[in-house]
Amino acid sequence: MRKLSIIVALFAVILSSCNEKQQKVDNELERQRDSLNQIIAQKDSEIDDLMATFNDIEQGFREINQAQERVSLARKGEGANDTERLRENIEFIQTTMKQNYELINKLRQQLRESSFKGEQLKKAIDNLTAQLEEKDRQLGEMRAELEAKDIHISELDQKIEGLNTNVSQLTEQNALKTETINKQDKELNSAWFVFGTKKELKEQNILVRGDVLRQNFNHDYFTKIDIRVDKEIKLYSRSAKILTVHPQSSYTLQRDVNKQYVLRINNPQQFWSTSKYLVVLVK
Repeated sequence: MRKLSIIVALFAVILSSCNEKQQKVDNELERQRDSLNQIIAQKDSEIDDLMATFNDIEQGFREINQAQERVSLARKGEGANDTERLRENIEFIQTTMKQNYELINKLRQQLRESSFKGEQLKKAIDNLTAQLEEKDRQLGEMRAELEAKDIHISELDQKIEGLNTNVSQLTEQNALKTETINKQDKELNSAWFVFGTKKELKEQNILVRGDVLRQNFNHDYFTKIDIRVDKEIKLYSRSAKILTVHPQSSYTLQRDVNKQYVLRINNPQQFWSTSKYLVVLVK
């Protein structure tokens, strides 16, 4: 009986040891699987980035080919319009080629920094570079042909000069319009104020038999202000009474350190809505 117990115990130890070893094996396999999945995901991401850049380059070549076709059509025509289209398309080809050069350099950099080592992709990049160099040669021929058409280019330059003259005239006209609008805007936001004693206001016909601003009052006696800027008027008097009509909620009369009144306009639009003239009676 004792021997049987010992055998069972040994068997349990062996089984436990096997289980631990199997657990270690399983853990290692899981770690390797995770690592492998991570490598695959990284490669997929790198390949996606490479292919995205590759597709951008191919799109650039398609646009260059289309522009070349437009150049061929323009070369068959004559006159400033055709020459202008020729120049525009050549400039477009040149700009797109520059972008493609930059994208190819980017693709080479991506391939160097990636863990993906594809010889076919390297060959594809070399092929793209060769295509771009050929396009560069063709572009040189196009530009030489364009320069040979001096008379057409001259006509185009005259047309451009005429356009520049028109633009200058339009700019001058716009400046005059802007000046006019600014003047009108300033007038719309202009107001006039005056403060004085009863005697002074009567002398200027501003106050006549208790009425304010009836007729023939002296406009030059008023001070012109911009209601958007001037929101505080010092009255230099310890006694002040507003004679013109203005909403009471739009202003306050306050004393300064010298006990003299200062008119503070809290809401200019509302204050000046009833009258653009302000008359204040002081003593």
